[in-house]
Amino acid sequence: MRARTAFIGLLTAAVVGTTAWLVFYSPVLGVRNVEIVGNLTVPADRIRQQAAIAALHPMATVDLAAVEHRILGIRQLATARASREWPATLKISVSERVPVAVVPVDGGKAALVDKHGVVIEIRAVAPPSLPVLQLGRMNPADPVMLAVLKVVSGLPEALAGKVKTVQAGSAEGISFGLNDGRTVVWGGSDRGEEKARVLVSLLSRKADVYDISSPDVVTLK
Repeated sequence: MRARTAFIGLLTAAVVGTTAWLVFYSPVLGVRNVEIVGNLTVPADRIRQQAAIAALHPMATVDLAAVEHRILGIRQLATARASREWPATLKISVSERVPVAVVPVDGGKAALVDKHGVVIEIRAVAPPSLPVLQLGRMNPADPVMLAVLKVVSGLPEALAGKVKTVQAGSAEGISFGLNDGRTVVWGGSDRGEEKARVLVSLLSRKADVYDISSPDVVTLK
């Protein structure tokens, strides 16, 4: 009986050991496919390269947090999540940063920034669809820039396409220059949706300046 128990114990240990080897060390359950989802402009091959996962690396020992950290080294990406899909696929879900404005930089170039002020890329020519920020300080931590980015990123598409430049002397003193030369005095970042609705309804009326800093009492000049 003791011999039989010992044999069963040894057999169990062997099975457990073999299973552990297959899962944690063997290429049998290694990464054979890296699936990328959510990317729109960043090539999947670039994300795979940044993930730096060796072919057939055991799935169970892939450091998912480290993979995500490496992928976020691509500044066009806002989020990254890595997950295992057994038996052999590592799935990487990403979301890209969306440019909301342009910041002029040295050499006449244009830095595209997202709603947090993160520089996504630098181009030789600014896209005409994005407003150019004309601020005294271009610091994402500055309250003025934060307020401007909040306003710009919250504009409805129909209105955002009309904004050419954005100026602000303070967080409460934001104004727009429209594509047709008209000026909008926006004020602070509060009541953004209400201000946008009021402005859209007013743009059909001829004026040079639309002051909607207080949407309850608007002024046209």
